[in-house]
Amino acid sequence: MRAFIFPGQGSQAVGMGKALAEASPIARAVFEEVDEALGQHLFRLMCEGPESDLTLTENAQPAIMANAIATLRVLEKEGGVRLSEKCNFVAGHSLGEYTALCAAGALSLSVTAALLKLRGRAMQAAVPVGVGAMAALLGADIEKAESLAAAAAESETCTVANDNDPSQVVISGHKGAIDRAIALAKDHGIKRGLLLPVSAPFHCPLMQPAADEMQNALATTNIQAPLVPLFANVTAAPVSDPATISRQLVEQVTGRVRWRESAIAMAEAGVTHFVEFGGKVLSPMVKRSAGEDINTSTVISMDDIEALLKDI
Repeated sequence: MRAFIFPGQGSQAVGMGKALAEASPIARAVFEEVDEALGQHLFRLMCEGPESDLTLTENAQPAIMANAIATLRVLEKEGGVRLSEKCNFVAGHSLGEYTALCAAGALSLSVTAALLKLRGRAMQAAVPVGVGAMAALLGADIEKAESLAAAAAESETCTVANDNDPSQVVISGHKGAIDRAIALAKDHGIKRGLLLPVSAPFHCPLMQPAADEMQNALATTNIQAPLVPLFANVTAAPVSDPATISRQLVEQVTGRVRWRESAIAMAEAGVTHFVEFGGKVLSPMVKRSAGEDINTSTVISMDDIEALLKDI
């Protein structure tokens, strides 16, 4: 069994998608459709930068999605691959969940781009710059991370945002609480706490204004049943019902990304091969979570697509 997986924020880089678009008119068409949906030259920003603009949440989220969908579309249309025949589940990390839904036909490309633009703006606006922060806890399992977050909170918000794999957990909340958590990390048996270069405290209760905005947007969004089930971030369980998907996308804004549990659950469901489109961040996490004997592939370039076609 096979799962197609899609990366989250942090996978952006100036130059992303450029070589693929030069090699394939199908990829170019994806980037053009996203540009048209957003009314901006996002692909030019992806190709040329500046990096500071590409890294802005409202640009990074649709850019990462477009890059991943472009690789998938080339695989499908030039390689003659049908997702529903070669893939049993889809999943994505945070914004990657929207990419996964687009890949599986639950959302159109233009709607996905518009939702992610809105999501990026809403998440950025939810908390004033400097009020919140996030930190990666290296050498931390979920129990140690939860204990540290509780100890550091002191009446402020400090919660687990991303349970990425058995050795990396990300916490999110008020800046003061995150600073305290970093200072206390070694006392809780954690190797190191590393402040992340993000502009807002994602996936914590401080994001409630953004969740409210996404609830309003998703209430009028036509979500179809995906071609294959989605393993949802907030439950680490498969879902196909459009109403449930919509509700869980709202919950995901303030909720924990349960990526470690999702990887384990997909492996327990029979997945032996994870294919990551548009990035190479999730694959190592999957191996650390579900076992080194799990097969992973990353698909970014035309060469990667051709290699996958021989294996799929």
